[in-house]
Amino acid sequence: MQNKRGISQAFAAPAAPLEIRRATVFDVFAMSRVLIASIQDLCTADHGGDADRIAEWTANKTPEQIRGWIAGPGRYWLADHGGETGAVGGLSPDGSISLLYVDPAAAGRGTGTAMLAHLEAELLRDGHIEGRLDATRTALEFYRKHGWQTAEEAGGCCGTPCIPMRKSLR
Repeated sequence: MQNKRGISQAFAAPAAPLEIRRATVFDVFAMSRVLIASIQDLCTADHGGDADRIAEWTANKTPEQIRGWIAGPGRYWLADHGGETGAVGGLSPDGSISLLYVDPAAAGRGTGTAMLAHLEAELLRDGHIEGRLDATRTALEFYRKHGWQTAEEAGGCCGTPCIPMRKSLR
């Protein structure tokens, strides 16, 4: 006997494939939305729900600011599921991962993992043998799970204490 879930799954549309693509100025609103939602909803270990800390952290995540990022020397990508932005990633001109934020609706679906793999591959293509980033407390275990290790030096990013991390890309 077939259960209702099995029947609905048989007729359900397949999940939209994940596409990672280079961000353009036309993406600034989607990028801003993902960055702010991720910080507000997923990064509570870092901001503790403090409205002032959230406001400070998200102050430079406006579409206008992001437009300047895209026009600048950094590089940015979006992970899209059927046209819906699920993650935003970026690389600094110095070859470090500058950001990786996942939309709360896409959390736990492999979107962040796919974006991280893409950023690591970009670093390798650029000739870097080691990856560098500053992790928030929220993201620390995510990066550790993917082979990143904490570095010795102290760090700070995005208005909150961060943990410098390194990974051999060989």
